[in-house]
Amino acid sequence: MNRCRRLIFIFGDHLSHRISSLNGADPQRDVVLMCEVVEEATYVRHHKKKIVLIFSAMRHFADELRIRGFSVRYVRLDDADNSGSFTGELSRAADMLSPDCVAVTEPGEWRVRQAVSSWQSMFRVPVDVRPDARFLCSHEEFTAWADGRRTLTMEFFYRHMRRRTNLLMQGDDPVGGRWNFDSENRAPAKSDLFRPARLQFKQDTITREVIDLVESRFSGHMGTAEDFNFAVTCSDAQEAADVFIRDFLPLFGKTQDAMLKDDALLNHSVLSPYLNLGLLDPFELCKAAERAYFEGSAPLNAVEGFIRQIIGWREYVRGMYWRFMPEYAHRNVFKASRPLPDFFWTGKTDMACLSTTLKDTIDNAYAHHIQRLMVTGNFAMLAGLDPFALHEWYLEVYADAFEWVELPNVIGMSQFADGGLLGSKPYCASGAYISRMSDYCEGCKYDVRKKAGTSACPFNSLFWDFLDRHAEQLSTNRRLHQSYATWRRMTEDRRNDYRQSASIFLQRLDEGLGV
Repeated sequence: MNRCRRLIFIFGDHLSHRISSLNGADPQRDVVLMCEVVEEATYVRHHKKKIVLIFSAMRHFADELRIRGFSVRYVRLDDADNSGSFTGELSRAADMLSPDCVAVTEPGEWRVRQAVSSWQSMFRVPVDVRPDARFLCSHEEFTAWADGRRTLTMEFFYRHMRRRTNLLMQGDDPVGGRWNFDSENRAPAKSDLFRPARLQFKQDTITREVIDLVESRFSGHMGTAEDFNFAVTCSDAQEAADVFIRDFLPLFGKTQDAMLKDDALLNHSVLSPYLNLGLLDPFELCKAAERAYFEGSAPLNAVEGFIRQIIGWREYVRGMYWRFMPEYAHRNVFKASRPLPDFFWTGKTDMACLSTTLKDTIDNAYAHHIQRLMVTGNFAMLAGLDPFALHEWYLEVYADAFEWVELPNVIGMSQFADGGLLGSKPYCASGAYISRMSDYCEGCKYDVRKKAGTSACPFNSLFWDFLDRHAEQLSTNRRLHQSYATWRRMTEDRRNDYRQSASIFLQRLDEGLGV
């Protein structure tokens, strides 16, 4: 290759033809650099399906760029001269191409941003780090919204974003007269043999090559890639979005908090992997959902709930991540330090809710948000598992997990390890919640109706023991007022039953005994 004007570095989660690094690109004078590097595949032991998704999507995107006339320097994982890191591959490309400058869209993760910030001085070439315009709220806008506020409540950020995007708005007012219809989205679900079939994308030659590579190079990582069926192109991701809007969005809202043993996905979109890779545009997806409401094919509670997840929660956690990193990752207000049990990697536990959720995760590299929040996350917080270790596990096992979105969800939302910076209360619950919202408790070794003892659902004693252990920090939380009032009304014998049951369970956990 000859000297190039601009070397455009595209990361594996920047797979959009509208990514800012491509703005003003000239296929005749610029070169695109993409690389699969072992450093990114192994900084945690990513699920095999996650690695296949990213590498296959990258290879397909590189081919699309070539069709558009771009010269693409694509480094495969098994290339003999692969240096194994982003910085190493930029060094090799810069030595060969002598670019006038490097263009790159800002990385989504702190550690990669730190590497990029060193490139200009390291390579003595201008590095143009551009904002990631795929997000609807820039860093500057989030800072302007957050500065001076006593609390950074997501609900108020969401209202700001609704006004700014004009989604589901009538002038200055929300459509339907309310900002939030979450109270209508908490129904349990029943098995439905007539639920529409999920799209399963066939493996093409590129994907098959990646599967073989991953099964060979990452044989010790979680799961299998053999039954991989995610979309790996923009067009296939758009087809998945269209099918969701048509077939699943109408019931998405009502059942979004429900869980079923034999229906892992229910009416969830499973579009987050494509949004986070860049294969789907978040605003266009929200507009499609909004059209479904105005055309009468989906109810307002479903559409509002779906849009809130994207322009509310997704944008909010990104803003919080960049505002409080890097120290945010190690917040641990409860000083929890228990290591994750082995069953987080095997699914082998007698607790049916955990076993089901963990096996769904192992099989699919996916579990929906209530499984993550109210089963694995709830258990981890009640049992005092190390929140940073849990963060790394979530980052490892889910195909949609990139640190900017996953870490605040775990440290803040799931574990309350930030002390309430992100969430207004710990999302903790006893077995009654899981029983009400799922069919997991049917046939479980543990009895959800029993409050304490070795045969009782462990969530029951762990819940009250958690509140007791952390009463100094939590008893003044207004959203836990009723729970603490109930605890105070109990007899001392009943409270001791809960404490003892929790202690026995946690001791078995520490000793690696079956639970």
